Amino acid sequence: MTPLVLASASPRRVELLARLGVTPAAIDPADIDETPRKAEVPRPHVARLAAEKAAAVAARHPGKVVLAADTLVAAGRRILPKADDEATARACLGLLSGRRHEVLTAVTVIDAAGIARHRLSSTTVAVAPLTPAMIERYVDGGQWRGKAGGYAIQGAFEAHVRFLSGSFSGVMGLPLFETRAMLVTAHVLPA
Repeated sequence: MTPLVLASASPRRVELLARLGVTPAAIDPADIDETPRKAEVPRPHVARLAAEKAAAVAARHPGKVVLAADTLVAAGRRILPKADDEATARACLGLLSGRRHEVLTAVTVIDAAGIARHRLSSTTVAVAPLTPAMIERYVDGGQWRGKAGGYAIQGAFEAHVRFLSGSFSGVMGLPLFETRAMLVTAHVLPA
C-alpha cells in the first residue's frame, strides 16, 4: 500500500483516518488563503479549497498520495466563518438556532501519478432552538474554537442536533465513506 500525506493539521482528521486503519506517513498542512472569492457560494468555495490545499502539498511531495479536505457550514448561500472568538461563536450559534443548515466537506486525493480525484459530502443538520443561556454554556465550554459555524458536532453540541441527514463523519471533517473509496483507488487501502 502507498503511504499517505495528510494536508491538514486537524487532529480530528487524523482520528477519522485511524477509523479506516490509515496512519498518515506525514502531516503537512497547506497554507493557503481561505477567503471566499467575490460572489463565491458554498459548494464551489469548499471544493476549491480542498483542491488548492491538495495541489499545494502535492507539489512538496511528488510521487506521494496526498489527501486534503475542507469543511464549511452554510446557511443558505451564506458561508459561516470558523469561530476564532466568542463573539463569532455566539453569532453563528444564534443564526443556526432553530434552523436547518448544510455542512459541506470537500475531499481531494492526488495519487502518486498526480491524478486528482474530488468528492463532496453534503449533510443537512437541524439545530433545536437555543436560548441565550444555552449558547453561553456552550461558548463557555470552548468546544467551538476554530470550528466552522462555531460548533463541534462530536462534543456537547450533539445534544442540540435534532436531525441529521448525511454523513456524521463529514460534519466532523472527513466523510469516511467517500474517503475510503478514494483511498482504495489511490492504493492507500486495499479494496
